[in-house]
Amino acid sequence: MSANILPGLVNRGLHALKSQAPFVDIGTPELYARSAAVVACEARLAPADADSPLDHVNRRLCDAAEAQRRTMARCAPAVVRAADLLVEAFRSGGKLLLCGNGGSAADCQHMATELVSRLRQNRERRALPALALTTDSSFITAFANDVGYDGIFARQVEAFGRPGDVLLGISTSGRSANVRNAFTVAHTQGMVTIGLFGAEAPLADVVDLAIEVPSFDTQIIQECMLPVEHIICELVEDHLFGEVSTATGNGT
Repeated sequence: MSANILPGLVNRGLHALKSQAPFVDIGTPELYARSAAVVACEARLAPADADSPLDHVNRRLCDAAEAQRRTMARCAPAVVRAADLLVEAFRSGGKLLLCGNGGSAADCQHMATELVSRLRQNRERRALPALALTTDSSFITAFANDVGYDGIFARQVEAFGRPGDVLLGISTSGRSANVRNAFTVAHTQGMVTIGLFGAEAPLADVVDLAIEVPSFDTQIIQECMLPVEHIICELVEDHLFGEVSTATGNGT
């Protein structure tokens, strides 16, 4: 449809309407079948005038659930590949560096913690070398004040990055200048680069592997990023230390 019908309607009465509703792709039988749940959810929760608090909660949770379904459909192979790259690095004696701003900085610290500590309580394993470049407040404030904020991650990558290491940059907008600069230095260091971004991220073009959550809503992107981060850690643990057969839990 997008290749043969829509182009023919341009300048012949085709119009567009901007909406906050989720985009539903029905281009394949599988997507068409899944669209019914989305349409039903939207119809059920659409407010007549203004949302009640309960309607608002239900609608936002529905939006988040649909975004995670789209993330699963579009990002699953990239998530598996990201875990494979980390496994290769750890097995070769390499480490993971992480960088991001704001909520993404918190995600970096969370993910590094899961790898250095452990993701699941019932698994005893060795620590995995992961370092969030967002935690050294003395360095960050000194360098940002004396040189510039756009270089805070690149400088640390220069200091700690080695060939075979991995740099994971997290950015909901996919355009953070200091994350871009870190990727540039990482490439000169012979590192592998992975990006976790929102949709249509400009930085996707400068990394070895991009995971792009299919949303432009910062809240929704963040809500989809956390399970992606946990899944990567889970796959890494399973590859390096074997799968666990009992119920799992988060230890942090």
